[in-house]
Order: sequence, then structure tokens, then C-alpha cells
Amino acid sequence: MSITILYFASLREALGVEREQLSLPPGIRDVARLRVWLLARGEDWAPLAAPRIRAAVNQVLASDATTVADKDEIAFFPPVTGG
Repeated sequence: MSITILYFASLREALGVEREQLSLPPGIRDVARLRVWLLARGEDWAPLAAPRIRAAVNQVLASDATTVADKDEIAFFPPVTGG
């Protein structure tokens, strides 16, 4: 399964990457498992574990239970404020 991951705002700055194309191993079927798999990359990825980091799948706000499928675009971002 191949996906695209986008990182936004302070998360992008902390990780030093804006976008990745990844082939996922079997068993990564939802946002929660994707986070765990990414966190296993090392301590640089620790910001993904913060409860305030949101996810979207194909530009729709997602929960940890949201399914991840082949060719999906997953975005991770901190909460956005504005006025």
C-alpha cells in the first residue's frame, strides 16, 4: 500500500519534511497504527504523539480510527487558530 503524508506548520518545521511517499507494511490500516509506525522511526517523530496533532485523510478531518487505504493522502497538523 502506498500513501502520501503531508506535514503542516510547526510539525513540518520540527520534522524537517513537508511531504513523503511511503509504502506501508501490512497491518497499517488506520490513522492510529500509522502514527505508531511513524513514531517507531525515532525520537524526531515524537511530535506526532502529541494529542493536539490532528489528522486528515483525503482532506477530511480524521480520528485515529479512520481507515487508511492505498493511494490515500494523510495530513498531520497542529490545531489552527485564526481571527
